[in-house]
Amino acid sequence: MQQKIIAVIGAGNSDENTLRIAEEVGKLIARRNAILICGGLGGVMEAAAKGAKSEGGITVGILPQSYKSDANPYIDVPVATGFGEGRNVIIVRSADALIAVGGEYGTLSEIALGLKTGKPVIGINTWDIKGIIKADDAEDAVNKALAPLAQ
Repeated sequence: MQQKIIAVIGAGNSDENTLRIAEEVGKLIARRNAILICGGLGGVMEAAAKGAKSEGGITVGILPQSYKSDANPYIDVPVATGFGEGRNVIIVRSADALIAVGGEYGTLSEIALGLKTGKPVIGINTWDIKGIIKADDAEDAVNKALAPLAQ
């Protein structure tokens, strides 16, 4: 059986509480034997990847730039696209479910793409949009992301 891939999406610059939540999400994804995919840069992306790596998880970063070296230090598989924000499509299409932690307009575009493609989109302190499954904390978010995929 193929491992599930969970996208963690959020802003490149976030407050400490948001980063703490993102790191916990990453840890829980790894503990559940899923692969974490993200934008590969800083903020929520780096915190989630750091959490996953601390638990021995696999991390994939879909970078907007043209150089793998731009990835944060917790990314195992950097994919340099040179696509700018267009890389969001790759993140969403590659993921089985998405977890939004906070976020700004880039996160909003990933949420919209996720909802449009019928993927489960779980949100913690993020945009209040029809279709987002709200989660109370990291554990609730990971449970809600993986539950529909277990079938």
